[in-house]
Amino acid sequence: MFSDIAQRYDLLNHLLSANTDVAWRRRTVEAAVTGREAAILDLACGTGDLTLEIARHAAPDVQIVGADFTGPMLRIAQQKDTRTGVGWVEADGMQLPFPDGHFDLLTNAFGLRNMESLEGALHEMRRVLRPGGRMAILEFTRPDSRLLRWFYVPYFQHVLPRLAAMLSRKTAYLYLQSSVMNFPNRRELARTMQRCGFVRVRHCALSFGIAAIHIAERPTS
Repeated sequence: MFSDIAQRYDLLNHLLSANTDVAWRRRTVEAAVTGREAAILDLACGTGDLTLEIARHAAPDVQIVGADFTGPMLRIAQQKDTRTGVGWVEADGMQLPFPDGHFDLLTNAFGLRNMESLEGALHEMRRVLRPGGRMAILEFTRPDSRLLRWFYVPYFQHVLPRLAAMLSRKTAYLYLQSSVMNFPNRRELARTMQRCGFVRVRHCALSFGIAAIHIAERPTS
């Protein structure tokens, strides 16, 4: 499915979010990257927008890896990447080809809800982080406001799939709608992260709660 929509993925993301996704990624990088990292993994990097934003803010000698399960998405990311030196790796988020404790920072934008197992993916993310390493997750969530939900839910259920069908595969965005509605809200996700062994878990709502950034750390011992 993601291979089929790869060529129009960026256009649809920017169009359907009114370009707000760009600001969300920038906020994630500002919240996550300190400049002291030696190695950073952007997991489920898709077409590389978050990975390349990280590369613009990280220290010049940091190792940055963008990993994704979908080859056509990665090829578009590589085409965008003209001079950053990012390493692009085709990899399964449930079975990452990296040693234990390798990365200082792991990021993920709109990919966690696509993993086969939420808890399995979080355990694997924890494995590849060094003790004390941090994780930053940008993901859709459901707003708290009943008034906003009154607009938000019909948009996801009816408007978004129709708009997407004009430009791409409707089934992909029907999947988007169902995956968002069935994904834990930001408080539930924070509790799941804690159950999976992360500490200092905190979250920040974006755009009145339709998306959120979660920051968490692997314990030092």
